[in-house]
Amino acid sequence: MAAEGPAARRVQLAACPRLLKVKEMFQSKFGSLPKFYVRAPGRVNIIGEHIDYCGYSVLPMAIEQDMLIAVEPVKTHTLQLANTNPLYLDFSTSANNIQIDRAKPQWHNYFLCGFKGIQEHFGLRDVPGMNCLVDGNIPPSSGLSSSSALVCCAGLVTLTALGMQLSKVELAEICAKSERYIGTEGGGMDQSISFLAEEGTAKLIEFSPLRATDVKLPSGAVFVIANSCVEMNKAATSHFNIRVTECRLAAKLLAKYKNLQWDKLLRLEEVQAGLGVSLEEMLLVTEAGLHPEPYSPEEICGCLGISLEQLRSQILSPNTRDVPVFKLYQRAKHVYSEAARVLQFQKLCEEAPANAVQLLGELMNQSHQSCRDMYECSCPELDQLVDTCRKFGAHGSRLTGAGWGGCTVSLVHADELPGFLADVHEAYYQRSGRSFSPEQQSLFATKPGGGALVFLEA
Repeated sequence: MAAEGPAARRVQLAACPRLLKVKEMFQSKFGSLPKFYVRAPGRVNIIGEHIDYCGYSVLPMAIEQDMLIAVEPVKTHTLQLANTNPLYLDFSTSANNIQIDRAKPQWHNYFLCGFKGIQEHFGLRDVPGMNCLVDGNIPPSSGLSSSSALVCCAGLVTLTALGMQLSKVELAEICAKSERYIGTEGGGMDQSISFLAEEGTAKLIEFSPLRATDVKLPSGAVFVIANSCVEMNKAATSHFNIRVTECRLAAKLLAKYKNLQWDKLLRLEEVQAGLGVSLEEMLLVTEAGLHPEPYSPEEICGCLGISLEQLRSQILSPNTRDVPVFKLYQRAKHVYSEAARVLQFQKLCEEAPANAVQLLGELMNQSHQSCRDMYECSCPELDQLVDTCRKFGAHGSRLTGAGWGGCTVSLVHADELPGFLADVHEAYYQRSGRSFSPEQQSLFATKPGGGALVFLEA
């Protein structure tokens, strides 16, 4: 499956109201008709937060919400982008001179990331243009991967328009790499699940090499997504890249402590592989090799035996060079414990004991506590929402996505779902007057959806 490219499906537009609406809007906008459509889904990460860029496996599922793009290849070299949401302004540029402005992470830059990734992969110098209309129903800046879904959708749009082929794994790897053009140093989970997802199953996504394994979720339980209504744009803030850097520094200090080639290592997983020990043993190595007090850049230089200039130019990313202190112990503790929770979660799903839902919920609760206390990527609203969900019957609840806002994911018994939704709606949204429009964008049950697809009009 992963070795194949995304499927192309012929559809009757009359049976697909959304596609029909997008076709009509496209015709009104460009005065012509789309030749094909591409969709790429968002995702909810069930467990395994902030560990993909450290080399560890994660456990997401695709959601039904997605990015949908109507496309018409044109003979000119102009790329014309429009959005069905009037808040997102039209944009046009030369297809052969793609400039991505990191300083302003506007919506069209994510499309340009996917476009440029395919262009550079094939080494193309003379690329034809396209007219594209984007229609997204993933809430933005909510931790459900709207940005990566747009990058993936744009990558598949470009590939299809060029008449070329790549496997799902190749597309995921290209899109993960190309999203970094916007300045976010992510790890590849979002792009992988967008392409490799299959309806009805979550996936254990492993890296180096990239592969996906089905994870059968417990029957009789559903995952509910609740939006905290606090937006967080990864590319517009430095929180995310500081955590990536802290994990990189922790890996180097632990490697130096254990006499590994620290200058060759970038990820915490590489330290574990180099030592050939378990995740539980890595927690003990962290206890012994790092201290809980924050590290100054000068102390890091002393530990590694390098100059401040070497640290700044060779290890720190441009937007982390002025960070005064780094918390290495806490970040490593989170990563190694969270990586272990992912494997425990998968094992419980496989073995399906009678109390599986309760045990899986406990792992989700532990994950949130670690995200909140050790990784410090929660916020008061997320903590309140998690507490609210647990109070009204969730077996487990945790932040999902990068954090600092966005959504929670909660594990709820299916027969308790209506009451749970009503109680959380009243307690978190109605009483506080938080935005709750449209309703399904703030609080909804979800099931594992399929991956990226090309639609052709039948």
